[in-house]
Amino acid sequence: MISRIDVQKGVDLLIAVLPDILSQDAAFVMLGAGNRETEAQLESIMSEFPQKAALRVGYDDRLAHLIEAGADIFLMPSLYEPCGLNQMYSLRYGTVPVVRAVGGLDDTVRPYGPRSRRANGFKFREATADALVKAVRLALRTHRRPEKWDSLIREG
Repeated sequence: MISRIDVQKGVDLLIAVLPDILSQDAAFVMLGAGNRETEAQLESIMSEFPQKAALRVGYDDRLAHLIEAGADIFLMPSLYEPCGLNQMYSLRYGTVPVVRAVGGLDDTVRPYGPRSRRANGFKFREATADALVKAVRLALRTHRRPEKWDSLIREG
């Protein structure tokens, strides 16, 4: 995740689900800066999983693109997002986005489902930790199915 560390970007949802995500077969990296108290909460959670999680406070455009291009999944749980560029970078890099269905994220990501065609990512509608973790779990399960995952990448 590359984001301003702010409620608008859904970081409070992330904090609620990050231990669950990291307890699965997943790793997490975040680049961003913002609310210092929220940064401290993220650092505390990530310190419990030092081999699976990292936070870099600050912003570095080159590093942002390296992270985004090198990840399998890009998370954008924004509460609102008029346009959004990162999901479009993700699609271009072949990094599958998991987004909240809002604004430009809703416009550009076609959700994966059992009968979906032309899907290029995953969406969740409610701004809840439960909805976010369900979307991430579905993405992780799908990642273990190479034929499905490759299709998502090609569509992106």
